[in-house]
Amino acid sequence: MSLSAGATLPAASPAPVIFDLDGTLVDSEPNYYEAGRKVLAQYGVTGFTWEHHTRFIGIGTRETLETLKREYGIDAPVDELLAGKNRAYLELARAHTEVFPEMRTFVERLHTAGHPLAVASGSSRSAIETVLAATGLDAWLTVLVSAEEVPQGKPAPDVFLEAARRLGAAPETCVVLEDAPPGAEAARRAGMRCVAVPYVPETATDPAFGSAGLFLPGGQREFTAEAAHRWITTGRS
Repeated sequence: MSLSAGATLPAASPAPVIFDLDGTLVDSEPNYYEAGRKVLAQYGVTGFTWEHHTRFIGIGTRETLETLKREYGIDAPVDELLAGKNRAYLELARAHTEVFPEMRTFVERLHTAGHPLAVASGSSRSAIETVLAATGLDAWLTVLVSAEEVPQGKPAPDVFLEAARRLGAAPETCVVLEDAPPGAEAARRAGMRCVAVPYVPETATDPAFGSAGLFLPGGQREFTAEAAHRWITTGRS
């Protein structure tokens, strides 16, 4: 293509942005921990601590329960455990879910600038919809993908690739926001740029974050909507 004198190239379309939900957009992990603790207690498992829970942050709910069922020798179908945990979680989520303030600002900023937006999460679709409605984020985030809807959860890239497909975007044009190593690894496998904002401080040294284009080891206290948007649009933090 040739350009006449004084002509300019068309501006690039705003990059599609795909958000993880739990620990990235919202601080829902305390609710997931409490829901899991309650369900495990119903099957005679006591002493399930927050430290135990943090091992599973960033991993889908079904995969988490499959591991816990095996580790604790629970004699119940995974679907039964999953239904129980979802019921407990939804009750907690409706009552209170906190959005990270700079993330809300970021979503609003991206929406105003015309970036296509999606959520891709290891949570159930009902949990995603409940949290977004309870926090008002559903005003901007309407394209949703749950790990229930794809063959494999994170660290497989399936949820991110499906989100890109639903946005009508090429994976290499997308940017992922993630808080956990499995999610950062999933973004890498999907061929997407990644903004990594660790939820659990101890995971900041995980090699999976090494592929992130913008890495904020201090987590949410280091994240700003302005700096993240600048990096997405210019490649400079």
